[in-house]
Amino acid sequence: MQLMRPSRRHFLVLSGMGLVLAGCSTTSVLAPTPTPGASDQTAAALPAVNKLRQSRGLAALTLDAPARKAAAVQAVRMAKAGEMKHLIGFGDDFGNRMKKSDVQLPVAENIASGQSSVDAAVTAWINSPKHLTNMLGPYKGLGVAMARAGDGRSYWAMVLSG
Repeated sequence: MQLMRPSRRHFLVLSGMGLVLAGCSTTSVLAPTPTPGASDQTAAALPAVNKLRQSRGLAALTLDAPARKAAAVQAVRMAKAGEMKHLIGFGDDFGNRMKKSDVQLPVAENIASGQSSVDAAVTAWINSPKHLTNMLGPYKGLGVAMARAGDGRSYWAMVLSG
């Protein structure tokens, strides 16, 4: 899911429609408040994502506390629901979810499920054209988290922030 900096009206319309899925405060690099049930994988994912971006002549991303929090929240939501979806439940709203975590625009979210490691999740996103486009977008910050469902299945979320 990707959200660029549109007009306020455009943002509200897109948020209300649930946005098109793909597969403010200052940015902080401090660790986010831990989200119960989530494992912060940002530091482990960052080198691979930055290597990819640098191979394309793009600036490196940094650890971003709001993006890390948003990724953790989404990973836990998917694990609890047992579903890999950006929007879970009636009335779910990507824009509001990012705003609650204080994620700075523009913002994009990649999700995955079933990978056994952060490297496998990042590789899956690289091998998916829409997820790859997100990772090569105009972002500055990164958050990656994993949560496990009751059956042990892994749910991954990556949030890229402005």
